[in-house]
Amino acid sequence: MERTMQMGLVGLGKMGGNMRARLRLAGHTVIGFDTDPELSDAESLADMVERLDTGPRVVWVMVPDRVVDAVVAELAGLLGTGDVIIDGGNSKWTHDGPRAQMLARAGIEYLDCGVSGGVWGITQGYALMVGGEEGTVVKVRPIFDSLKPAGEFGFVHAGGHGAGHFAKMVHNGIEYAIMEAYAEGWELLEAAGHVSSVRETFNSWREGSVIKSWLLDLAVNALNEDEHLERLAGYAEDSGEGRWTVEAALDLAVPVPNIANALFARFVSRQDESPAMRMIAAMRNQFGGHAVKDVAAGPEHVASRPGEEPAHPAEQ
Repeated sequence: MERTMQMGLVGLGKMGGNMRARLRLAGHTVIGFDTDPELSDAESLADMVERLDTGPRVVWVMVPDRVVDAVVAELAGLLGTGDVIIDGGNSKWTHDGPRAQMLARAGIEYLDCGVSGGVWGITQGYALMVGGEEGTVVKVRPIFDSLKPAGEFGFVHAGGHGAGHFAKMVHNGIEYAIMEAYAEGWELLEAAGHVSSVRETFNSWREGSVIKSWLLDLAVNALNEDEHLERLAGYAEDSGEGRWTVEAALDLAVPVPNIANALFARFVSRQDESPAMRMIAAMRNQFGGHAVKDVAAGPEHVASRPGEEPAHPAEQ
């Protein structure tokens, strides 16, 4: 049996709460803290740390990037030499080096860990990408072994401080591009009247196809619940990591057109009507006389090239 450990876990949302449950099932003792008292095992960060056995104490932080530094700073005043802080959130990789240096002055070791798996990780395991010193990784390896999927893959010590979050950032950038490709293909199939079932077409790709993936499985799950996605608004938020991926690509002069396009497509989704597309329609009308809809005049009015009479809808 793998060696079991005791640890603190800060942030018990959808990811953190499920990670606590998976670790406990593996025999680890997890004392969780969350600002929601209904989820929390401890009354405060101080109470959580006090309930951990001495030497070495391990605390996993699973909170949004904007509050990581505040949480880590408070923990730095509660922990001591040889203790370990793991940041498992979607943090920006450039923050990890300075954070590790700050903690090192207090004798506290630090790891950054990119985590993928979503709400399914509790049963299927989490893909873990870790950055930091090898000795620290070895010290807490039983935790990683319990969180990762069973089998050979799902864990990597990606490199030094920042490497784990950098790898997870690129992972999410790739995820953006794959999702965008599936989404565009779905829209094209829906528009093709002679394709009788888009859902079953997607479903057929789940075995034997070179584009099969877990994301495809999840897409089919969504189509099974709402075949034409009529109950969903066409709005997609971005977590921040897509932006960071494009920023890193710019800094390194690495072309990532598909990832960048997928990010910008999410921005378009937040507009009721795209101003850019209105400009494109206007320019097409200027140089080619293409008919464009005049929204102010009503849905039946279609303007023609400047200087000409409006085109009749039947002439489009």
